[in-house]
Amino acid sequence: MNVITTPIEGLLILEPKVLKDDRGYFFESYNKRTLKEASGYDTAFVQDNQARSVKNVLRGLHYQNHPTPQAKLLRVLEGAIWDIAVDLRKNSKTYKQWFGLELSADNRLQFLIPHGFAHGYAVLTDTAEVFYKCDNFYDKSAEGGIYFNDPELAIDWKINISDAIISEKDQKQPMFKDAVNLFV
Repeated sequence: MNVITTPIEGLLILEPKVLKDDRGYFFESYNKRTLKEASGYDTAFVQDNQARSVKNVLRGLHYQNHPTPQAKLLRVLEGAIWDIAVDLRKNSKTYKQWFGLELSADNRLQFLIPHGFAHGYAVLTDTAEVFYKCDNFYDKSAEGGIYFNDPELAIDWKINISDAIISEKDQKQPMFKDAVNLFV
């Protein structure tokens, strides 16, 4: 596994070693020991989630506050998404900054998002199937969110926002400055 650092400390891109032959391909998508050896990241994932969406669906920005923050390890099984993480760690040098990358079934990249980040994505292809691991269980009482199009963040979602398909809940999320953020 190749671990690629990003400009934001803690956010990692994982590139699996893919073995290909005339039968197809094989790769190990997750191995706790390999991840720890390659990145120093040591966690126990406790929940897997999968979502299928159509083109221009925009999900986010979501996070879980303390006492049950969630780290996520994402990958795309079908199609492609533009995946975003926003640094919510108030003492971080990159506080309020975002990082985005394309995850697709073709590139097989994975995105490791640790505690202290909001997460969202936009679907770039006709459909996309997203799979992700979480290191904490879903906790409705710890839910947090930020309005996806907050001008203070100025996120480029790689889709035309006027075409975006956004849940009512995500359309009503608070601006960054008003969001409940317990990450220090």
